[in-house]
Amino acid sequence: MKVDKSPFSDPDRSGDNGRNPTDSEQSGFDLLRNGEFVTCELTPLGSNYTFLASLHWGDRDGQAIYKPRDGEVPLWDFPRGTLYKREYGAYLLSRALGWDFIPPTIIRDGPYGIGSVQQYVDHDPRLNYYTLSEADADELRMIACFDLVANNTDRKANHVLVDGNGKLWGIDQGLTFHADTKIRTVIWDFGGEPIPDYYLDSLTQLAGQLNRPEGTLRELLELLLPEEVQALHQRVQWVLTERAYPGLPGRRRRR
Repeated sequence: MKVDKSPFSDPDRSGDNGRNPTDSEQSGFDLLRNGEFVTCELTPLGSNYTFLASLHWGDRDGQAIYKPRDGEVPLWDFPRGTLYKREYGAYLLSRALGWDFIPPTIIRDGPYGIGSVQQYVDHDPRLNYYTLSEADADELRMIACFDLVANNTDRKANHVLVDGNGKLWGIDQGLTFHADTKIRTVIWDFGGEPIPDYYLDSLTQLAGQLNRPEGTLRELLELLLPEEVQALHQRVQWVLTERAYPGLPGRRRRR
């Protein structure tokens, strides 16, 4: 990964497949970007230092998840001090695809130094991947497809949240974009099934944009090592060639 950067704004939307932000969403980005850290409390979960922060800016208050670089536990297989960039990179990839399931995320300075700051999703902690129903299947298909492309090494059950409106959100994408295939996930429901055409269409568009990246996608590629950029190209082509979710031998679908 390249040198640290602190984009104190939401990513450039040029080249995105997604829609333009609503006034409320833009206000949320402004809070993430400019908000003063009023409180910053360490959460008990996870091996890395993760903080639930309260932010205040103007007449706005809100909560965010703050993961400072200096709180990352070194890993043998990921470059040291890069997980916060991968959190942000996963958000950029979701934006480039137009897949709205990762909460708004930026990189900025906080009380413990530079790190990722992600909008907190108000959710019921009793609900996770294992409590979902068939009604959530299509959103899970999107997340599963994303994890193939991002090479998500850590999709746990509690990394899928359900907000008050029943929408699914994916969090904790710090272990992504490794150059070696390392996909580890609980989402094996769709093994052997074809990936829906509308997700493949997004990937086809992404494949073309990777050859002439602009805006959000260019920013993503600048975060990655050259070998990780090459591997991302290869994974996109792999998914477009296979056009189906991989499965594990003998694995039965969750009902």
